[in-house]
Formats: sequence, structure tokens, C-alpha cells
Amino acid sequence: MKFLIITADDYGLHEAVNEAVEMAFREGVLTTASLMVGAPAAADAVRRARALPGLAVGLHLVLADGRPVLAPERIPALVDASGRFRDSMARQGVRFFAIPAVRRQLEAEIRAQFEAFARTGLPLDHVNAHKHFHLHPTLLETLLRIGREFGLEAVRLPREPAWVARRAGPLKGAASRLLAPWLALMKRRLRAAGVAHNDQVFGVTDSGAMDEAALLRILTRLPDGVSEIYLHPATHGALTPAMSQYRHREELDALLSPRVRAAVAASGSATGGFRSLVRAQEPMKSPRAA
Repeated sequence: MKFLIITADDYGLHEAVNEAVEMAFREGVLTTASLMVGAPAAADAVRRARALPGLAVGLHLVLADGRPVLAPERIPALVDASGRFRDSMARQGVRFFAIPAVRRQLEAEIRAQFEAFARTGLPLDHVNAHKHFHLHPTLLETLLRIGREFGLEAVRLPREPAWVARRAGPLKGAASRLLAPWLALMKRRLRAAGVAHNDQVFGVTDSGAMDEAALLRILTRLPDGVSEIYLHPATHGALTPAMSQYRHREELDALLSPRVRAAVAASGSATGGFRSLVRAQEPMKSPRAA
């Protein structure tokens, strides 16, 4: 079986992203979007999503490279003097693990983002974290524990097939190997929690450069199982300093490409969001009738 989820991350970051998501869903191959609930254009994103009932929307937890939902004075250990999350993810990761007061603030912010998503009234399709921060074991444990209260059913596993990283060169390949133990731990924890996940993801190595050629290359080698392809489309570029090299418009054009649509069909994949995958799997998990 092949099941394909095609996701736009950073939904709500900017109206240019929201417009691209709407176009790519209505006219292209996009199935899913990950919403930044505290981002500047989140309200516009929610308004559009309500008018697109087939679009699966999940929570894109932001705990780095962005602003929190809670007031900065409530989470001083997580933010800098400007009220943005602190830059060093490695240092913050150590503090999440080692300092109980930091963990309490982390838990409060994660809960606030789940609550903000719940207030939208949109069904929760999945959860992932900006910059894949949910690979951190403490963050993942907190996400799963709080998420249970909000109907969490699926989480992105950011495991990209080795051939993608190898194609990008030895440094990318080495980085992929270093992440392998953390990905294995994450997969075990998701399974133990009964939370659905993809088998592989595409978009890590070529983040910001998922153009038509990249999508066609992936689709011609799409493996069995559940694959997620994620992109960062927008109707124009230069949205943030961290994304200065991202080719947002080219990624949108790829999602609208007739060649990509034909390649999705030729792959033989069923498509949809994580919730539709979970619903499709439920009959297989149910006990057989006596």
C-alpha cells in the first residue's frame, strides 16, 4: 500500500503562505497544512481553512524561530529580550532536559498552543514542530501527554530515506546517520503511545528547494507505506530572514504542476491527511466479528 500526504508547513506565517495553501489545495496536489497558531496571519489561515473543508489541518508547534502564544513574562526561560524564542536549539534542548522550571514553562507554552488550535474549531489532523524540534525526547513526551487531552492521533516522523541525504553529499549523509538513533527512539515512543505516524518523509534535505524536479524525483521512487512530502509554498519569497534562500514560489508552482499531478496518479498512492489515514486503518485494527 502507498499512502501519500502532501503538506504545507508554516501555515499562518504570512498571507502569502495562506494564499499559496489555498491555491495548492484547490488547484494542485496539496492535501494538508500545518498551522502556526501564534503567527501573524493565523486568523486569516483559519478563515481560509474553514472555507476548505477537505483541507486537513494540523498544529505546527513553534518553540524556536518565532514568537510564543503566552506572554513572554510567563515563560522567561524560553524567550529572549525581544520576546522571541531563544535562538540556540541545542542549548535550549539541554535546559528542557535538565531544569524543572524550564520544563514547566515549556509545558505551559505547548498547552497554550494546543488550546489555541482547539479554539479554531478545526479537526486536529496531526502535530509536528517547527524545525523538527519534537525530535527532542522531553519535548516529544510533553507533546504526547498534553496532546492526548486534545485528541492527538498522528505526529510527523522526520525520517527521510538515506538515498535522499546521500544524493546531497557526504555531510548530509553523515548528519542523517547521526539522527538515526533519535528517530528510532521517537518511532518507539509514538508506537507505544498508539499515535500514528508516517513511515518516511521528504523535504528535510531539500528544505526550501522542493521544486518540480525535486517532487518528480521523489514520486518516481516513492516507496511503499505512508510517505509525507512537506514544502514551504508562498506566492512570493523573502518571508523571514531564516528563509532568505527558500524558493517559495517555485514550491507553489511545483504543487500546481500538471506533471506532478500526473506523477502522483502514476505512483498508485491514495492521498489525504493523517486523519484519513487513521480512519482507513481502523477497520484493519478492529477485532474480527465472531
